[in-house]
Amino acid sequence: MIRFGCSILNRLKRVLIAAQAVVTTIGAAGAHAMNVADTFQVHGFMSQALIVTDHNDFFGPSSDDGGSLEYTELGLNASFRPFSHVLVAGQVLSRKAGNYGDAWQPELDYGVVDYQLIADEERAFGIQLGRFKNPFGFYNQTRDAPSTRPSILLPQSIYFDRSRSLGLASDGLSIYDEERFSNGTLYIQGGVGMPQVNSDAEISLSPDNPSLDGKLSSIGQVLYAHDGGRINVALSMARVRADYQSRQERQAKGEFIFQPMILSFQYNAENWSLTTEYEYQRKELKDFSVSSYNGRVNGESVYVQYLYRLSSRWQWLLRYDYAVSDRNDRDGERFEASGKGQDYSRFAKDVTTGVHWRVTPNWNIQAEIHHVNGTAWLPRQDNDDDNTEQHWNMLLLQTSFSF
Repeated sequence: MIRFGCSILNRLKRVLIAAQAVVTTIGAAGAHAMNVADTFQVHGFMSQALIVTDHNDFFGPSSDDGGSLEYTELGLNASFRPFSHVLVAGQVLSRKAGNYGDAWQPELDYGVVDYQLIADEERAFGIQLGRFKNPFGFYNQTRDAPSTRPSILLPQSIYFDRSRSLGLASDGLSIYDEERFSNGTLYIQGGVGMPQVNSDAEISLSPDNPSLDGKLSSIGQVLYAHDGGRINVALSMARVRADYQSRQERQAKGEFIFQPMILSFQYNAENWSLTTEYEYQRKELKDFSVSSYNGRVNGESVYVQYLYRLSSRWQWLLRYDYAVSDRNDRDGERFEASGKGQDYSRFAKDVTTGVHWRVTPNWNIQAEIHHVNGTAWLPRQDNDDDNTEQHWNMLLLQTSFSF
């Protein structure tokens, strides 16, 4: 554990040193230098979950006796201000999530130099350079901090874990604008960069496990928070591109395009919150010399989530989450008839209920139960597609600590 902690610290230190070099260049004439030590902050978190399923596996051998303890998160972040209008921030994250990716391998979650061109009572306008978290729905930018999630697992129809790298972060440039009005605030963010397309996306896209190499992509979001966040509405759109190389047919080369659009709405009352998000997504393979690879499929997802705050320390959640891979084949019958796989692998209907206990401001305990029909978001990394069950249940228990 000591060696692991040193690894995270060393990686974060290298990120901040590199960012300092960029900041030196950015420091414009007239900038007000600050005492860096006074602005330096370090925070972190850790979580451990137990997952038990009656059928199918999720993040490890969860259907075995005793369940799976293979869902662990460790994160360390730091920030400082070398100038009043410049923020340098980064986070290193290590996860163990079943057979997902390189277990325990510390990775740069985000690392940006944020240069604020305008900052006054009515507006904040700036540029971020580096690896930025994609503004994708309500939760994507904070999804890896357990204390910010309404449940242990976010709605998997939209915030899919089995191919999370596809929309998680980008290496490039992001521009943001915050306009403050008397009755609300408008947030606008857009960016271009290289997506972090890892092996999870390759495995989830096709059983053939193709090779994907990210290409210049774009993402944007417009969010309006009314009356101090009592009502929040947002529109998120992205165009994620990658070169596709089949590992089965060497001549099968082309381009993969993922285009999601998310409409988000949230109402916050004193003791309860209602949140819903709808996603329309297009996945396309094109420019293949092997014509059978070319094609397009349109899917959609939606969830409705009700959260009730029982007290300052307890809250209860109820959610319905629905995903379908192909709007023109909602029950998967044509998919199964073509010999490509099980019909229920093309949809998922999930009813979730859970409780959250804030033991202290820094220590949280959560529990939730999922009743699922379908396997559309079940991790391929943990399962053999031919040996799954359509109807399954999942229990998750998690404890998390932040500092």
